[in-house]
Formats: sequence, structure tokens, C-alpha cells
Amino acid sequence: MDALDRVIKPKTKRTKRFLEKREPKLSENIKNAMLIKGGNANSMVTQVLKDVYALKKPYGVLYKKKNITRPFEDQTSLEFFSKKSDCSLFMFGSHNKKRPNNLVIGRMYDYHVLDMIELGIEKFVSLKDIKNSKCPEGTKPMLIFAGDDFDVTEDYRRLKSLLIDFFRGPTVPNIRLAGLEYVLHFTALNGKIYFRSYKLLLKKSGCRTPRIELEEMGPSLDLVLRRTHLASDDLYKLSMKMPKALKPKKKKNVSHDTFGTTYGRIHMQKQDLSKLQTRKMKGLKKRPAERITEDQEKKSKRIKKN
Repeated sequence: MDALDRVIKPKTKRTKRFLEKREPKLSENIKNAMLIKGGNANSMVTQVLKDVYALKKPYGVLYKKKNITRPFEDQTSLEFFSKKSDCSLFMFGSHNKKRPNNLVIGRMYDYHVLDMIELGIEKFVSLKDIKNSKCPEGTKPMLIFAGDDFDVTEDYRRLKSLLIDFFRGPTVPNIRLAGLEYVLHFTALNGKIYFRSYKLLLKKSGCRTPRIELEEMGPSLDLVLRRTHLASDDLYKLSMKMPKALKPKKKKNVSHDTFGTTYGRIHMQKQDLSKLQTRKMKGLKKRPAERITEDQEKKSKRIKKN
């Protein structure tokens, strides 16, 4: 039995709190990412990992030592590090003659590799090379995807899902306009993926809505898709399964239109409008002639029944 798989009984309160954090929850913790350097990573790949770690802080773990592993051939070391550091996302950087400047981005399900995609770096501009002001640590980014490939091709569609999972940050109930500080832009064009990072500047516009300007912040990457290791449809569907307690309960006789307007249906008993109590007004009182005609109609109805 593996040392990490055996049941550990807590001996101290600190250990108990640590184990409780790792227990399954209805609302899971924020996904952490581990950034691992391969055994033959060059300076460019190392700097890419450092820059991505700067974007992911404080929800990331950067491994500074080199790890001799190949994710597409053997995934045991990645799964070991995932369980040890409690990370469900990873980025692995390596460099060799066959696949120069290589990045492998992936995610875990139950501490096992769910899917991963290999990307090649063709052009890179570091965070420190662009001399502009940077966003503070832990800022939640806005993600923009441009290009038809992200919606048409299966590999690109899964890459889009993976990038959203990697960079989305914590889930927030409300959004503050001043808190929208930077943008991560991904463009798929002619078989390449262009990754750009911009700082968002709110300028005076003379009205309530500010004028928006984008200032490149870094890092900047030109990537090309190489290999993929995608989960089967059944396993992918299982990983996306939502607990019953979190599913919204259906309300009877309530519907919504495309604009979000709520409509309710009310069921009422049939009403006799002749018995409806109206306001006593002179204008609503029946005249003597009307009363005589009503009495005659009632008498004729009685005669017909008899």
C-alpha cells in the first residue's frame, strides 16, 4: 500500500484540521496549480514557469528543483506531487531536440491525470521585459477567447476548457467595476495560439461609463499545439457531475424567458361574476324598468322548467 493512500488517524488538532480541508466538500476549494521544471529545462521554459506562477499566486506551487519525468509516458510522479501538494492543475516545462521549448498543461481528477495538452513555445516575451506597472497578487483575470477553432475543433475546445480552469481563479458572487484590472487574451489563428496579458485602465470619458484602454503587461506567448491526452467522454462527464445538494430545485408554475424575466402561473377557481361585490353607487343601481324585465325573464324561465 502506498504511504499516501493509507488511512491516517489525526493525533493533534492541527493534523485534524489539515485532513478536514482535504475531505470532499459540496463547494470545493479553489483549484491550485503546480508548476514543475523538467530535467532538461532551459532558461526560456524556466522563465515561462516563473511568469505563470506570478499570474497564479497565491493559488500555485512552484517546484524549483528539476524533475526527470515524461508526463506522456509515465504519470505516476505527477500524481504523487498532486496528492502531496493538494493541486488539481499542473504545468510541466521541458526542452529537448525533438520537442524544443515544451509546455504540458493538464488537470487531475481524484489525483489521477484527467487530460493534458502539449504546447510548443515559438515566441516569448517575459513579464520583466515589459516595463509597465503590474497588477497586484491574487487579482482575478478576465478571460477572452477569439477564433473559431475554440468552438469547432475538439482539441481546441478541450484546450479552452483547460485554460479557463487554469486561470479562472476563485468564484466570486459579485463583481466590482474597479476590481476588473487585467485581461488574459487567447487567440487561435492559423494553427497557433497567441497568449497575451493586458492591464485594464479606466479613463475619464465625460459620462458615468469610463473609457477603457488596454496596456500590455506580459507575459506574451506564441504557442503551437503538439500532442494531446484527453479523457474519454464517460470519464469527462463523471468529472463534471454536480452533487444533488447543489442542483437548483425546480419550482412549479415558474418559467423564465431568454431575457431572464420570471413568469408565474396562478391557478384559481372559476368565479361567478354575478355574485361579485361591487361598490354601492347610484350609477350602478338598477332602474325600475330593468328590475321589471329581469323579474319577467325569471318567471318565463320557471314556467318553461315546469
